[in-house]
Amino acid sequence: QVQLVESGGGLVQPGGSLRLSCAASGFSFSSYWMAWYRQAPGKEREEVARISNFGDKNNYAGDVKGRFTISRDNAKDTMYLQMNSLKPEDTAVYYCNAAPTFRSWGQGTQVTVSS
Repeated sequence: QVQLVESGGGLVQPGGSLRLSCAASGFSFSSYWMAWYRQAPGKEREEVARISNFGDKNNYAGDVKGRFTISRDNAKDTMYLQMNSLKPEDTAVYYCNAAPTFRSWGQGTQVTVSS
């Protein structure tokens, strides 16, 4: 059974940083491309960044490129998202999943960027 547990969100001022973590279980983590997604109030869920199964390739959405860094530790079945220079428009619930996604999703972690 696929389980994805996101953590690390919180309230941060504009320009601040957060590091999100995604603990995965129930599948062969190192066999899958993984990604971070986010959903802001009233908007569709969107992909933020993705990383290859061995971590040697990645892609970012245009509005986070240069500010966010995706990484993974296959020995720990864990993925990370380092978010720097945060903006109010980054406010959303952040989710991790495979790319393409599994049917099940975790609960997400709320990121709020506000002064």
